[in-house]
Amino acid sequence: MFERIEEVEQRYEELEAQLEDPEILSDYNLYNEVNRELVSIRPLVQTYRKYKSVLAAIKESKDLLSDSDPEIRELVKEELSELEPSILKLAQELKLLMLPTDPMGNRNVILEIRAGTGGDESALFAGDLLNMYSRYANNCRWKVESMSFSEGTVGGYKEVVVMISGDNVYATLKWESGVHRVQRVPETETQGRVHTSACTVAILPEADEVDLEVRTQDLRIDTYRASGSGGQHVNKTNSAIRITHIPTGLIVQCQDEKSQHKNKAKAMKVLSSRLYDQEQQKLHRERASERKDQVGSGDRSERIRTYNYPQNRITDHRIGLTLYKLDRIVFGELQEVIDALNTADQVEQLKALDR
Repeated sequence: MFERIEEVEQRYEELEAQLEDPEILSDYNLYNEVNRELVSIRPLVQTYRKYKSVLAAIKESKDLLSDSDPEIRELVKEELSELEPSILKLAQELKLLMLPTDPMGNRNVILEIRAGTGGDESALFAGDLLNMYSRYANNCRWKVESMSFSEGTVGGYKEVVVMISGDNVYATLKWESGVHRVQRVPETETQGRVHTSACTVAILPEADEVDLEVRTQDLRIDTYRASGSGGQHVNKTNSAIRITHIPTGLIVQCQDEKSQHKNKAKAMKVLSSRLYDQEQQKLHRERASERKDQVGSGDRSERIRTYNYPQNRITDHRIGLTLYKLDRIVFGELQEVIDALNTADQVEQLKALDR
């Protein structure tokens, strides 16, 4: 590991020298490119230099342990009692900084929630999940934009799709994909029995134009009149859009906007992200035999979490996490769960780094 860090430090020094080169200083784009790389590796280099400084101080102190003066030896022991825990902490920080960052981590996401088993109760739970993620997004100062929805008969959603945009959205929410199960007493239940329902959540990184090419000849685009809320406009114009990707059979529709053009743009965003996600899932399956993820396989049919309302309990089955604060979590206080999932993934990556 330290050999690799030495190489990074050498690269850092090269970049520092480049930023003093008049040719690079005069080229705005080149300067920004060099500076971005420098900034990205600076935390690792600064931590490594601190590590080497503390390591040198420990060596110097240990050399003084053989001093004939007992007072000096006592002072050295006190100093070592502070330095040695510090060097262990810095070594751990270096390991974490050496972990590869997710190249898609800073992308916006398409969040899709679909009601599953449980009928009306599942649709209501889909609405609860949307509220939970929307509140959490608000806490993170992210933007939530409706893309498409199909309402349930008694409330909630059969299916709802939104875009969440902001800093590090995908890196934060990527572990949320999978089957979310709810256990509670429905309002229509007269005998107080607990029912179990489920919803499927998909977190798709927003696809860039360079990620894949969607050919016009592969698309069938239909327009129709939107249904649901929207006043007179809904009944008078064919503003809703349905796009079918013929090679894969994927169908995306959007009726959220009054403008047909805006609905088409939103539908294309969702379609592109779904196609990109298909490619990523294929790669993930190919690599699954090489490395088993601690936080799950990424398969959306995998049950990842249970929300038990009678016990005010939430359990993430991938890492064995149980918290008795469901009321706060569904109100958007999701950070503790996300932090635990990230930590579990880091632990697995650190094990691989040590091999």
